[in-house]
Amino acid sequence: PPVDDPPASMLAEEAIAVLKRKIDRLGPVNMMAIEEFDELETRHAFLSTQRKDLVDSIAQTTEAITRIDETTKVRFRDAFTAIQQNFQQMFATLFGGGHAGLSLLDENDPLESGIDIVASPPGKRLQSVQLLSGGEKALTAIALMFAIFKYKPSPFCLLDEIDAPLDDANVARFVEMLQGMLD
Repeated sequence: PPVDDPPASMLAEEAIAVLKRKIDRLGPVNMMAIEEFDELETRHAFLSTQRKDLVDSIAQTTEAITRIDETTKVRFRDAFTAIQQNFQQMFATLFGGGHAGLSLLDENDPLESGIDIVASPPGKRLQSVQLLSGGEKALTAIALMFAIFKYKPSPFCLLDEIDAPLDDANVARFVEMLQGMLD
């Protein structure tokens, strides 16, 4: 049972003994306690400030990433739309007709989505580019490349053996388009 204040009827010696037991239970006095407290309080204030700075930095970085993602999505969609329109025009010019298009495999996440290329040369139904002949694949790739260059011109381009799978009629169309792109 805890020892409280001595009852009034207790003798002085008994009261002294009770008080000594209470003091002994407190243990030794730490003479450095005030200095240790000040050091720990300073350390705590420093660490608290550091933590707040880190939390604020994380919030600012997250906000910046969100803004960058939104801006990137808008720019990507604008570029994708323009390149798709250019691709349709270039494809029709190179093939003398037909239809082609680009589509996102995942509309909800355009920045991570793959892009599907579909093409329909004159007289053929709309199909994946993988099902076209070698020459048709090459012309489709050329149309896509020129569509991208029309959106974002490049100061130079190396077209090594790009015309290799093309027949004479398609080479003539390719050269005509290439000359048109010189401007």
